[in-house]
This record gives sequence, structure tokens and C-alpha cells, in this order.
Amino acid sequence: MKISEMLLPEFDQEMASTRKILDCVPEDKFAWKPHTKSMTLGRLASHVAEMPQWSLFTINQDKLELTPDMKPFNAATKAELMGALDKNAAAAREAIAGASDEHLGKIWTLIYAGQPVFAMPRAAVLRSMVMSHMIHHRGQLSVYLRLNDVPIPGMYGPSADNK
Repeated sequence: MKISEMLLPEFDQEMASTRKILDCVPEDKFAWKPHTKSMTLGRLASHVAEMPQWSLFTINQDKLELTPDMKPFNAATKAELMGALDKNAAAAREAIAGASDEHLGKIWTLIYAGQPVFAMPRAAVLRSMVMSHMIHHRGQLSVYLRLNDVPIPGMYGPSADNK
């Protein structure tokens, strides 16, 4: 079985769970944040929606160079948020499906402010820096939503809100 065939069922499941939780984000709470050092709810949700796009960077480029002056995606509306997720997830799925084992085994590098952060095989980047990273921020998002009394959908079975 190809690496992409092993990754895609997990990717599909995580995208479905991500869509469920992003669909709960109230547009009127986009500016809310739990702490002065925290991202706003809208920015965190936007980050989760943009994470699948990292699959494209990982598959289509040998490295990604981030700079401190880069502006991240920040949805202004719920429709923009959901549209970004759907577009990014569809493009990511297509890129993963089309990647050969040889290509997924090649080293990919993340650079920030001119300094290498890590270098690892593309398949590992897809698993850790795309999916696990998105799952991590989705967990944060569930806490933000809970603090705003928004019911949380189950991700890996029922949640306390849908038992």
C-alpha cells in the first residue's frame, strides 16, 4: 500500500472533525480571547482552517521560508472561514493522493527568519506539522468554545454535549 493511501483515511477523518468544530464557531465571538497572550477565537479558527494548506507547501516545495512580517489568514466571516477550510482540504487531499512514495520520502525543511527549524521526510511533515498540529489547535479551539458556552461536537466519539 502506498504512503498516500495510508495517510488519506486519517486525513479524511480529521478534516471531517475539523469541519464539525469550525462549524460551531460563532461569528459574533471572533474577537474573543481567553488571555491577553492568546490568539482571538477568529484567528485560532482561521489557523485551523488554513492548516490543510500546509500539505501543499510540503508536497509542492522543498522548503518553506517564513518571515516575521508575513500576514496569516484571518477570516472576517464564518462563510470565509468554512470556504477556506473546504478549499484547503480539497486541494490538500488531491496533492496527497498524487504524491509518490519516493516524493513523500524526500526531506522537506521549514525555515523561520532565516534559521532552519526542522528538516524531515515529507510524509512525517504531513503527519506531524499538518495533521497533529491541526489536531492540537482544534483542541485549543474546543476549550475556547467551551469557555463561551458553545456545545462541542464529538471528534472521536460523543462529547459531553451529545451523549
